[in-house]
Amino acid sequence: SKMRARKTPGNQAHVTNAKDDPLQLAADAATAVAFGFDEIETTMRVSRNAWSNAVACAVGGAVGRWGTLFQCSSEEAEELRIAMAGFTSYAETVSVYGTEKSFTDGDDTPWSKAFLAAAYASRGVKMRCTSGAGSELLMGFHEAKSLLYLEARCLCLQRGMGVQGTQNGGIDGAPLTATIPGGVRELMAENLIAVWLDLECASGNDARSTESEIRVGAKILPYLIAGSDLICSGMGSILKYDNSFNPSLINGEELEDYLVLQRDFEADGGLTPLPEYRAIELRERAVAAIAVFEELGLSTPTEDMKTSVVYASGSDDTRSLMPRDVSFISEAIKERGITVIDVVKALAKRGFREEAENLLNVVKLRLSGDYLQTSAMIRNGRIVSAVNDPNDYLGPGSGYRVSEERRLQLNDIRDVLDQKEVLRSEALHEKDEARHIRYRNLGPATNGSANDDVVIGISPAFGLKLYRTTAGHRLSEVLGAMLDAIRARGLKARVVRFRHTADTSFLGLSAARLAGSGIGIGIQAKGTAVIHQRDRQPHNNLELFSNAPITRLEHYRALGANAAAYALGEMPEPIVVPQRGEAMGSRYHARVALIYAIETGLTEAGAAPEEVDVVLTRADYPLAETQPGAVTGKHGKALPEITLDAVLAGEVTMEDLRITPQALQAQADVARDVGRPTLALNFERGAELVEVPQDFIMQVYELLRPGRAKSKEELLEAAATMRETYQAERIARFIEE
Repeated sequence: SKMRARKTPGNQAHVTNAKDDPLQLAADAATAVAFGFDEIETTMRVSRNAWSNAVACAVGGAVGRWGTLFQCSSEEAEELRIAMAGFTSYAETVSVYGTEKSFTDGDDTPWSKAFLAAAYASRGVKMRCTSGAGSELLMGFHEAKSLLYLEARCLCLQRGMGVQGTQNGGIDGAPLTATIPGGVRELMAENLIAVWLDLECASGNDARSTESEIRVGAKILPYLIAGSDLICSGMGSILKYDNSFNPSLINGEELEDYLVLQRDFEADGGLTPLPEYRAIELRERAVAAIAVFEELGLSTPTEDMKTSVVYASGSDDTRSLMPRDVSFISEAIKERGITVIDVVKALAKRGFREEAENLLNVVKLRLSGDYLQTSAMIRNGRIVSAVNDPNDYLGPGSGYRVSEERRLQLNDIRDVLDQKEVLRSEALHEKDEARHIRYRNLGPATNGSANDDVVIGISPAFGLKLYRTTAGHRLSEVLGAMLDAIRARGLKARVVRFRHTADTSFLGLSAARLAGSGIGIGIQAKGTAVIHQRDRQPHNNLELFSNAPITRLEHYRALGANAAAYALGEMPEPIVVPQRGEAMGSRYHARVALIYAIETGLTEAGAAPEEVDVVLTRADYPLAETQPGAVTGKHGKALPEITLDAVLAGEVTMEDLRITPQALQAQADVARDVGRPTLALNFERGAELVEVPQDFIMQVYELLRPGRAKSKEELLEAAATMRETYQAERIARFIEE
């Protein structure tokens, strides 16, 4: 945490969208503020929309809390006018170059930039410059100098101009610089020079310099650990396609990955995890606050527009304002001379007093000028800068340290798994599993004497607390598949529950020692299974299914068949569950550890094995007899209501006699229970076709007949229609195949 002027880390976000839609800007700004970004910046797809973008982000940034600084990147004179109207609180895209010709090509000089810095200060607006390797090379005026030399000139110039900070580290030139040997190291060196010169450093992650996830992670990790004033400045808080600056190094798609990185290293990257319900609340509030547009006579968004924005991931999901609509709003704001005071008044008049206060508080920062000092930001309503929060790093153990309170915040990411969550999710399946299987304790299990006796040893929580394997198979399905396979070879299969152990190997060995054949299967509730023989060492089994998350029902059926083969003295081909390098440890080990803790919590030293009578039920079959009231036609008319009298009275139509997707899915479940998976799959495909119009069904049927389809594309188009229009995923895959 030594590489910054200020002790406390911060972060900065891009808030833009492809439509320049003010509703989405407000909602996304509020979300970014809630995640803890200290600064947000916007820009436009259409330059004349700058004023509308500025108002929208200023309003959205005032929702939930106050103190997030905001800038609107546009043509520099226009950007200054927007700042003078009070909408922005800092400026950053004041470009500085390392050669004179680049300066003039950018329509500026060092003198005009220095004057601009003073102009921003005269209005109480924080400012930093922008530079970064590769800009002169891209503009064609590099003077054959090294990238780092040119950037050093830029930084010395900025220090001489009297600006408090810089945005560097490649910026727009980062993708170019990253292609050069040592280029990424050069980007870090730029940031280091800025720190040496005592400049606030926004460390330039505005441009996505690579599509490699490994290179992205490698680029950001040193900053997360060693520090920067704004650690991942220019982070896209929105999706890549909505980033009007062009995609950042890290975008909305990777935002939660970044939050997990903070948790992994317990390093403060400036952000705080946000619960989904809170994000929705803030987005609703921000979109509602755009009532200021209506109050100011600029626009009247519809409720449909607002709702679409609240729940949208990006502009592809919204039914809101388009760039042309926004242009009229923006031009009106500019031409009428609307200022931040007008917006504050409009917020208060429409009932958004808290947001009006928050926005006013940010504007009031201009009066004292305190936030013009190096590395200034607002935390909890207080100005924190290199003046009152200087970086006092003197070696390991010094400088910024994550407090216990902050550590707990960093660790509080979404969807954290604990034992309560495992049990809660398992309980959701308990009732369903009870419909398919019953376990009845028959008392202590005894040693078998017959050679045709095979024992399946189940773990303590199997079917009692846990009901599905980690692959999602019902335990009744798994057990039924193995029992059927053993019995198909003319052998007898017993099920025994062991409580003295939950270990797969010992379950299998214990089962084998009870079996008259000397062959046993051991299986945990999570799906890990072994075939064992009574005279082998505990961990020297015959066959092992260690990768339960990718073990399918046919594998368990084959495992049962192989157990029967061993019992008959045969040497079958071992069952190998194919894997393709899936990261099962990272995806499942946390859950597996919690599941196993539930299993071991039910163990009891010296507990006797219990023989279990297993009854696999078909409880719901036939549906017409077991639950006639639940069997309905398309319009909800129940089976008992469809009588001859009702038909004669004209109360029953053909639509009432159409099977529903629910009925077909129920029949698929029955078919799968009785070991007819292909029949079940056909029923599931049929369920998807229920809502597909008959004409289209006939059209697809014709396409699948010999010589009817003119091209592969015609079939793919039909598949796409099934998927996108009718959500018939299985049918779409069927046609594609």
